[in-house]
Amino acid sequence: MSIFDITLPVSSALPVWPGDPAIHFYRIADVNTGDMCTLSRLDSGSHLGTHLDAPRHFIKNGQPVDQLDLSVLIGPCRVVHVPDAEVIDAALLDTLHLPADTTRLLFRTRNSDIWARADSGIFRTDYVGIDPSGAEWIVERGLRLVGIDYMSIAPFADTIRPHQILLGAGVIAVENLNLSGIRPGAYQLICLPLKLQDGDGAPARVVLLRDE
Repeated sequence: MSIFDITLPVSSALPVWPGDPAIHFYRIADVNTGDMCTLSRLDSGSHLGTHLDAPRHFIKNGQPVDQLDLSVLIGPCRVVHVPDAEVIDAALLDTLHLPADTTRLLFRTRNSDIWARADSGIFRTDYVGIDPSGAEWIVERGLRLVGIDYMSIAPFADTIRPHQILLGAGVIAVENLNLSGIRPGAYQLICLPLKLQDGDGAPARVVLLRDE
């Protein structure tokens, strides 16, 4: 079995959404400099690095992170590669001919190329996301989880409505995945977020498993 870690390393170099707290990750004690232990401090918002959005993020009284059904976050998953897409809309999704039993779907787009660039720490607004028609398509077909390879499941120019559609239907959004080099196809997904009480979102370690 092959294990693919599709989680971005957390560091102060990661970009953050405009207006969110910057990520500060630094040493406050170090055995290499004479301290009795090594200890670090992490200051950030809850949507740092690879993370998921719980319904609470956009939906009044929505389900928080600590109450999410773990069975949604673990199980069969499909990765699709849409390198030429500028937006993920219903028309594009129709062309994918997904198996009828697909419940978890990850989109590898040109966004994944960003993570190998020297300027990957600079926030970009031209990333690929899911528009409202794509979000409606996902809900209508009963998907439970979707993931994408940049900071928001929705395009920068229209971030609110796709989130409301997906999270309002209980679809979990996993964001900031690194899908570079991940082949399209069927996998097993494990997505385990920090259990932040009443959290609207949380960083997660996300891996794919595949028999090869």
